[in-house]
Amino acid sequence: MLRTTILSLALAVSLLSCQQQPQQTSTVTAQTTSTAEAEFYYPGAGDDWEHRDPEELGLDAAKLQEAVAWARTQETEQMPKDFSTQEEIFGKMLGPLPADRAETNGIILKNGYIVAEWGDTKRPDPTYSVAKSFLSTILGITIDKGMIESIHDPVAKYIKDGGYESEQNRKVTWEHHARQTTEWEGELWGKNSDFVGTAEYGRGERKPRELQEPGTFYEYNDVRINRFALSLLRVWEKPLPEVLEDAVMDPINASDTWRWVPYRNSKVMINGQEMPSVSGGTRWGGGLWINARDEARFGYLFLRNGRWEDKQVVSEAWIEEATTNRGSVGPDYGYLWWLNTEGKAWPSAPTTSYAALGAGQNTIWVDPEHDIVIVWRWHNGNQDELFQRVLEAVK
Repeated sequence: MLRTTILSLALAVSLLSCQQQPQQTSTVTAQTTSTAEAEFYYPGAGDDWEHRDPEELGLDAAKLQEAVAWARTQETEQMPKDFSTQEEIFGKMLGPLPADRAETNGIILKNGYIVAEWGDTKRPDPTYSVAKSFLSTILGITIDKGMIESIHDPVAKYIKDGGYESEQNRKVTWEHHARQTTEWEGELWGKNSDFVGTAEYGRGERKPRELQEPGTFYEYNDVRINRFALSLLRVWEKPLPEVLEDAVMDPINASDTWRWVPYRNSKVMINGQEMPSVSGGTRWGGGLWINARDEARFGYLFLRNGRWEDKQVVSEAWIEEATTNRGSVGPDYGYLWWLNTEGKAWPSAPTTSYAALGAGQNTIWVDPEHDIVIVWRWHNGNQDELFQRVLEAVK
């Protein structure tokens, strides 16, 4: 986390200054905070979300409309509307899926205002691995509250359910989970972290390999992410959907249509109560079912560095940590957020942009440089082509 070292001499000078001018300092601070809060627009609840003419916000309306028209043609070929290829792609299901899904849809925010919207953005659908970025945010809030002292702590320091007792697993830290470098070994909810076996894992099966030291090898692995979610549940002793609702979704005025659906068998006893443990995706069914508008709110929360109106929902320090690649292992990746630091993920986009991504394709893209958020769902995965078209509309 961010740490600031304050020299004792500077502290003494600062304290003396505060003692000499307490009222002036307090007034300036209050004015600065008030100005910062008033500087940005935040949508109200429900449909209380202002649309703006793109031209008012420095966008070429014709080019933006061309970008949207192109996006409409990019319906996904990976995921049929009835999810009929789900087991072929991912293997045996553990949780439910809807009967069908919406067609490709999306929303574009500029300075928080809606400047473009297409398709059914109010329909809650599975968002697959976009859920991982929500799990990351719960981790950040857990650390913000001091429930976890450091992201570098071994998970075994907090969790005593047997999942971190082996020589391999006791080395796993919270940061390893957030960077997908745990190399955690085991079985959870009937799925093994080895991902070996066509029936269980579909096209996602993997060849056997030797485990590496935790923190030294990156692997996109939903069993390990689900172990991460279970560990967060045990820390909170409260279902994570309730944590998300109270800590994030209610403060950002999200709808009441989203659901975080557990597997049929992912339940544990905590303090004498049966609680569901949710997943970090929809690979085996279940997962976070949410609409594009609520995802846009979530992306906008990050664009505003964790603040929503007068409330710091997530610490600014966590937003920076989660969207910075400080590891040398794996792809350009933060804490369960995809990054563009090297300009390879989306060559047309700023290197400061980042995204939550899920199969299907599901995308929440945040561009701090241009004050833009794009949510795009059920498309063919050509994110950079849409980003390029939208950015060409910026005057």
